[in-house]
Amino acid sequence: MVLPAGRDGMGRVKTALALLGVLLLAGCTAAPAALPYAEQAPPPPTGGTGEGYTGMVDPAWAQRVAEATGIPRLAVLAYAGAAIRAAEVYPDCGIGWNTLAGIGLVESDHGSFGGSTIGDDFTVTPPIYGVVLDGGDTEHIPDSDGGAYDGISDYDRAIGPMQLIPQTWESWPSDGDGDGNPDPQNIADSAIAAANHMCRASGGMTTPDGWRAGIAAYNSGDDYLTKVADAAQRYVSSAGQY
Repeated sequence: MVLPAGRDGMGRVKTALALLGVLLLAGCTAAPAALPYAEQAPPPPTGGTGEGYTGMVDPAWAQRVAEATGIPRLAVLAYAGAAIRAAEVYPDCGIGWNTLAGIGLVESDHGSFGGSTIGDDFTVTPPIYGVVLDGGDTEHIPDSDGGAYDGISDYDRAIGPMQLIPQTWESWPSDGDGDGNPDPQNIADSAIAAANHMCRASGGMTTPDGWRAGIAAYNSGDDYLTKVADAAQRYVSSAGQY
């Protein structure tokens, strides 16, 4: 910058300092706000005598949590069963049922998206499918399952109440309710697959960074993470007395 004629040395120093201050202020940006995190609920109490991991959950506890949170009882059993199973297979993961519930809410409103309902066998009817991932306003994911899970053979689309893509389901086919038939449209089965995926991706869900890594492996959007965190924290707070 050319300074005006006749400016003395001190004036030039003052001007230079003023310009430096302007440049420094212009270069300052607010630090990004930390992404949210949800504390993990303690392990669900066991004592149930039913089949599978859902049958291990204390049914009285599940009923109380359903009433406290507004989550359907069968969905509570599914999320809690998946948390019990994750604690067995990934003891350092620590994923809480409330995180799975947060994802279940955001993905399908606990299996009720599009008018679906969870049957007594934990399967949603009608089946739940996401948008076709053809690269338009979505990710581009070519078909990986020949339509075996998502019913279409040109591209993939998310499936079931936890909205897993076929490739993820094929990596983690699970049986949460002990019927011997892994099914991504079964909320007990798909909740276990979701827990497997996040536990493996995160290295542990009990720290803020680990939890965020697990959710990002499911969906990398910050808005998505915020919605899941808000729901999961609300659920653990509502059910805290149980």
